[in-house]
Amino acid sequence: MGSPGSMRTRAVAAAAVVGALTLVVGCSSSDDSATGGGKKDGKVVITMGMYGVMGIKETGLLEQYEKENPDVEIKAEIAGDEQTYYTALQTRLAAGKGLKDIQGIEIGRAKEITETQSDKFVDFSDVPGTDHFLPWKDSQISTEDGKVLGLGTDIGPMAVCYRRDYFEQAGLPTDREEVAKLWEGDWQKYVEVGRTFKKGFKGDDVSYMDAASGLFNAMVYGYPEQYYDGKGELIYDKNPVVKEAWNLAADAADDGLTAKLRQFQPGWDPGLANGTFATAVCPAWMLSHISEKAGEANKGKWDVAKAPKGANWGGSFLGVVEQSPVKEEAKKLVAWLTAPEQQAHIFNEIGNIPSSEEALKSDQVKNAKSEYFNNAPIGEIFGAAAQEIPDKQVLGRKDGTIKDTFSQGLTLIEQQDTPRDEAWKTTAERIEKAVG
Repeated sequence: MGSPGSMRTRAVAAAAVVGALTLVVGCSSSDDSATGGGKKDGKVVITMGMYGVMGIKETGLLEQYEKENPDVEIKAEIAGDEQTYYTALQTRLAAGKGLKDIQGIEIGRAKEITETQSDKFVDFSDVPGTDHFLPWKDSQISTEDGKVLGLGTDIGPMAVCYRRDYFEQAGLPTDREEVAKLWEGDWQKYVEVGRTFKKGFKGDDVSYMDAASGLFNAMVYGYPEQYYDGKGELIYDKNPVVKEAWNLAADAADDGLTAKLRQFQPGWDPGLANGTFATAVCPAWMLSHISEKAGEANKGKWDVAKAPKGANWGGSFLGVVEQSPVKEEAKKLVAWLTAPEQQAHIFNEIGNIPSSEEALKSDQVKNAKSEYFNNAPIGEIFGAAAQEIPDKQVLGRKDGTIKDTFSQGLTLIEQQDTPRDEAWKTTAERIEKAVG
């Protein structure tokens, strides 16, 4: 376990999986005819399909579980891009083969899974020792009849990561508490700080923020209703929250405050490494990615400040497929991986905020600091942000798809100088086509 009060930053090597067809194939099959692991040479083989940096493999937990359970062997594959991963997962679910025993589920896909694939995943509602999660976390992956299709890993409380050295060069405060006061309570203030930054920074090789879509997501996810209402009806085109976020993000793009990038898409990682932007809206889980891609050369230059408003962007679950030949053993592994102790360990190692209420209250989480981010008290910052997350966020069947489509739409404004009204129309047409 990581020591309380310190976050050990490590280079996280998320294995890149080439091609969508290889993302979720069974470990013992070259033609996708098998599902998951099984029993081999006296051992229980459990397969896992994950994406991004969930922290489960990267922090040594799988090796620890194997050591404590010598009759278990775990084979995990990690896809770098969640969107590609989920497309492949949908294909495998439809075909009923090629699935891992354990599959990662991103929050934006949870509603679609519970409404259309509930028969494909086992129920965790009767698993003992799993009553430690934030109340709203379980509800995100539960069906109307009370079936719980997975257990939570992390959540995505929001902060703003910023470059102290660039703020100093622009004549802005560098202390994280003073920086937070600059934009306290209002994302509009965050954009105004960007205009001040642009005037004060000498040189045109550094932008204030990485992406207009990051600002958009941070604003939208601060409200209970985003793209759908409680009845499951699409409201993105009528929700004033969405339009307000769109216009402010477009303002930032039009004023030349962004680096014209999309987070986690080509160009963003080199932007971190080369220091081409001064701020990024950062959910807790993004810290590990920034520290890895920005590298040792930028250690201590980054810091973390409280976001203007609370929001939850992202978070994941681990589910077990019904067809798994080792589903009872897989359920046991998932319960262990998402237990308070393991969630606190992952947070201490790479910064993913626990969805376990018990873990959030532990000293190991509350006292954690990030050496990479100038010893920022990330336990305190993100712990407080977690308390500001709306209790009941309405999720819709195509939330993840809509989020991605809005990001693409804002890129039209940033990269192609498309007028915002035209970009909105294109985005709306794409959404209507995608949701059917």
